[in-house]
Amino acid sequence: MSSNITDPTLLSAEVVEDVWYVQQFAVPFEFPVVFTEDIFRPTNATLLDAMRRLEPDKRHKFLVFVDQGLLSVHADLIDRIKAYAEHNKAHVDLVAEPIAVPGGEKVKSDLHFVEDMQRALYENHIDRHSYAIAIGGGAVLDAVGLAAATTHRGVRHIRIPTTVLSQNDSGVGVKNGVNHYGQKNFVGTFAPPFAVLNDLDFAMSLGDRDKIAGMAEAVKVALIRDRSFYQWLEKNSDALAIFDRVAMAKMIRRCAELHMRQIGTGGDPFETGSARPLDFGHWSAHKLEGMTNYHVRHGEAVAIGIALDARYSVLSGLLEPGHEERICVLLEHLGFKLWTSAIEKKSPSGELVVVEGLRDFQEHLGGELTITLLQDLGVGVEVHEMDPALVAQSIDWLKERQSV
Repeated sequence: MSSNITDPTLLSAEVVEDVWYVQQFAVPFEFPVVFTEDIFRPTNATLLDAMRRLEPDKRHKFLVFVDQGLLSVHADLIDRIKAYAEHNKAHVDLVAEPIAVPGGEKVKSDLHFVEDMQRALYENHIDRHSYAIAIGGGAVLDAVGLAAATTHRGVRHIRIPTTVLSQNDSGVGVKNGVNHYGQKNFVGTFAPPFAVLNDLDFAMSLGDRDKIAGMAEAVKVALIRDRSFYQWLEKNSDALAIFDRVAMAKMIRRCAELHMRQIGTGGDPFETGSARPLDFGHWSAHKLEGMTNYHVRHGEAVAIGIALDARYSVLSGLLEPGHEERICVLLEHLGFKLWTSAIEKKSPSGELVVVEGLRDFQEHLGGELTITLLQDLGVGVEVHEMDPALVAQSIDWLKERQSV
């Protein structure tokens, strides 16, 4: 039977009201986070098991991107990766020579690095059931993650973080991004990794400055979420200051656990709201990194930001006086310098340039300004305004401390 297109009820001149439908569905995400050592020892099954966990009977293709800085310390790494693939060739296929990419902020400074990685994934036929593996610090994980998330609308991405900072923080996150238009992480995605595999040997092979920098995130997450962990950091600060292997391993794992808990149970893993509690101390840190052309590294800037916000918390009446000094003493004992002259820089109008970081922070998420401060050791609290005068007083306090 054909439709009666002349049905007068269908040709009514009455105005039809808008019809709204609500499409709703939930997608569960899960990925393993593994702590191991000597991951490319041919008989270490960590990487092999990660690739085979959904399809154990399939031979899996993978392409590897390696942080160039890592190769200067581990000159045999590419050969070890190839030997690992050869030993396990019944199950995996390394489709091309591992590709070295710039480390640090350089890899995030220009989109052409991401485009080069996308081209490599295309030319080597990495599909949605194959793997893009990133080995390196947080910046490399961010950039490779963006390339993987935007190739075929998402190929499987395995992170092998190699710094303290990436193993205890960014590696377990669900964000990928690079810098653009002068803004940190302006271009990016939320795309959970397929697996995160942490090798303590990589973290322990870092130079002292990079090992120290990664500890800032441990202090940060302890201060906002876990008083007992903060007390553990104080108790074990001597061991951490000399990079004792057992203490470092425990610090990295506990820090990662707390980040995972926040992301998994905090109710906003893809940051659709206006709050980023895990970015305590970061509103000024991100600005300081750019203001110093990244000579102040991320962890170093976060340590300064933690000290600044701890003092602000006291001045605003949230935190008991004396706790900010206690926090600074711990950070300094771990090896941080809590001062850079860049934080005093002012605009032609006389405003502190670092205060622009508050606007950048708000604009990145939208909505109202939401900053995490401290109510107690282990207890973060969200506020929606920051007094520039109190920020200036906090900076003055930091300057006075470093001059004593």
